[in-house]
Amino acid sequence: MKFTKSIHWRLLLWIAFLLGLVLLALDFTGYEIYLSNRVGQLDDALRQRAGAMSADVFEPETRPDFGAPPVEPAGDPPGDVPPPDNGPPDMAPPHAAARKNAPPERPPFDVKQVGTLAKRFETAGANGFYVVVWRNDSNDAAYQSTNHPVGVAPPQLQRRDTGTYTRTRNGFREAYHATEFGDCILVGRTLAPVFADARRFVGWFGLGSLVVLAFGLGGAWFIVAGALRPVNKISAAAARISSGDLSQRISLPDAESELGQLAGVLNSTFARLEAAFTQQKQFTADAAHELRTPLAVMISEAQITLARERAAPDYRDALTVCLETAQQMRRLTESLLELARFDAGQENLRREKLEVSVVVADCVKLLAPLAAGRSVKINCSLMPAQILGDAERLAQVVTNLLTNAIHYNREGGDVGVTAGVENGMAVVRVSDTGCGISSADLSRIFERFYRANRSRGGSHAGLGLAIAQSIVQAHGGKIEAASVANSGATFTVRLPLAT
Repeated sequence: MKFTKSIHWRLLLWIAFLLGLVLLALDFTGYEIYLSNRVGQLDDALRQRAGAMSADVFEPETRPDFGAPPVEPAGDPPGDVPPPDNGPPDMAPPHAAARKNAPPERPPFDVKQVGTLAKRFETAGANGFYVVVWRNDSNDAAYQSTNHPVGVAPPQLQRRDTGTYTRTRNGFREAYHATEFGDCILVGRTLAPVFADARRFVGWFGLGSLVVLAFGLGGAWFIVAGALRPVNKISAAAARISSGDLSQRISLPDAESELGQLAGVLNSTFARLEAAFTQQKQFTADAAHELRTPLAVMISEAQITLARERAAPDYRDALTVCLETAQQMRRLTESLLELARFDAGQENLRREKLEVSVVVADCVKLLAPLAAGRSVKINCSLMPAQILGDAERLAQVVTNLLTNAIHYNREGGDVGVTAGVENGMAVVRVSDTGCGISSADLSRIFERFYRANRSRGGSHAGLGLAIAQSIVQAHGGKIEAASVANSGATFTVRLPLAT
């Protein structure tokens, strides 16, 4: 078997593809989540440093300034002029309010002081934090730490935008904070350690995914192999059966699984196939045996007649024997052809509404002379029962049962015939008072060419009951036989009523 044609490998490849796709998606998602968390942690650290530096460098201390106290004139005020009212004691002088409403002054900037403050936040080394300060909206840095990267450009800010923002630039992550005067401080750090940790994380995660993939494929191998093992057993059994051993069966431990149920159906099919082949072999052997006897009679009679010259009456007697034998062969071949048509489902039956009691009465009337010749009395009890069927074929069944009841009855015996409705079915019974059928023969009397030699033997081929059973089954009915030793036999035909 080709690799691409194997169901086992197809299932394994499909499972490996799906499992690998899921694990790859998990690896990518884990990498993104880990990288996002590390960048978020770095942003928090950068914002804290940028905010703290901005507060220390650019935000001046707030001090109250009440100005100089007013100079009081010496002595008492002249006349009745009231003293000046300077307002409530807790109010600032007018020049203090004016200074309060004046625009804020730009805080002083000392590079040495900034450097001293920045050392608290800088980290030595290529992967450490660095600080850059711009003054008065200038593109030239007023201060920059020694480990800053090349090409740090001031960010583009709106006037009086005092927020803290982050940006990514050429593998560096930076946070910057500006004042309302246009001053800006930036704290940054390279992203190389973050990406290295993320790659290390996804490497370990990928290694774990490979372990999961290996275990998953191993489990899938055992599951698929176990699931397909019954298929291999079925294939092996079918191969042995095709080679001619029809007794082979499929043995599966789990009969309730889907494949177990399939094996059960196949076993029943193989059993029917074996029975059909056995029946076919037996049927062929029996047919050959039945045809061989009349052929032997005809050949023997012809040879004896032609051995010497004979008189005309002798030739006439020989031809009469050959004719009777040929008619017997014709009846046999017609029966065989009829059975073959029923087996192939090619026998067309008419479906007409008919009265069973009428069909049975006609058959009894037809066979009355045969019964009278053997001093057999036929007792009838016929009740109405309508069915859908072929009247000619059903008459053939009843005629066969009545003929057997008369032929195998004792001299002066009785035959009982009843028709009617029982349990929603049309029922016809034919019973006799003959010697009956043994229990060993009773289960086989509907087999083709089978004859009960001791009690019910005769010159017939043994196909009448087989044909009767095929006709009844073609009508959707069932035929049964019952017998008690030395008390006769009873045949019962059940057919569905007309709806």
